[in-house]
Amino acid sequence: MNEAEALAAIGRGLADRSRAAMCLALLDGEPWTVSALAAEAGIRLPTASEHVARLADCGLVRTSSSGRHKYVRLAGPQVAEVLEALGGLAEPPRPQSLSAVRRTRHLAAARTCYDHLAGRLGVAVLDGLLDAGVLRRRGGLVVTRAGRSWFDELDISVSSLEAGRRPLLRDCLDLTERRPHLAGSLGAGLCSAFLTREWVRRTPTSRALRVTPAGERAVGELLGIAPRSLVVA
Repeated sequence: MNEAEALAAIGRGLADRSRAAMCLALLDGEPWTVSALAAEAGIRLPTASEHVARLADCGLVRTSSSGRHKYVRLAGPQVAEVLEALGGLAEPPRPQSLSAVRRTRHLAAARTCYDHLAGRLGVAVLDGLLDAGVLRRRGGLVVTRAGRSWFDELDISVSSLEAGRRPLLRDCLDLTERRPHLAGSLGAGLCSAFLTREWVRRTPTSRALRVTPAGERAVGELLGIAPRSLVVA
């Protein structure tokens, strides 16, 4: 299979509403059962199993088994970044109900994109890191000397992350803001720090995040981000 055929296979994998819905659900970075994905996509379990197999064949998801359950998750952070970028090219959908409007607003305010921060929060954090001199653009994103100390204060070792196989820093085009947020292993480490310190909390059955009062104070003190910029409209 050459590069064109491989790319076409990925396109065919996403060229179905149910499979696309499954991939969007998996953007939370967590493993899902096939039955949960079936419910999310509004399809029967046998059909969902077929779709999962199709997504696995084209390398978009990975599956594992535990007991009677099969678990599905995205094949990696690079898949999440591609899905967010593709979503940014699409025309924003018009929510059809009040609950859908609220869900959309919460996702736009703060959410995870696989394992890093996204939405207004994610974009504001990247802007804040650049404004504070923690990061700098020099052909691409780089961590400054002062930035290494800044991350050390959050118990994030930049040198340890640099030794890993995953890229340290990457721009990821935000699905709702149409501007970049921070991805890569450092973006994942920062998201983990926010969750560990309970600056943000996960929302059940959604990848939306809720910024806590402690989080509002923290981002204000560390990055000069006004809490009002994180409020759900």
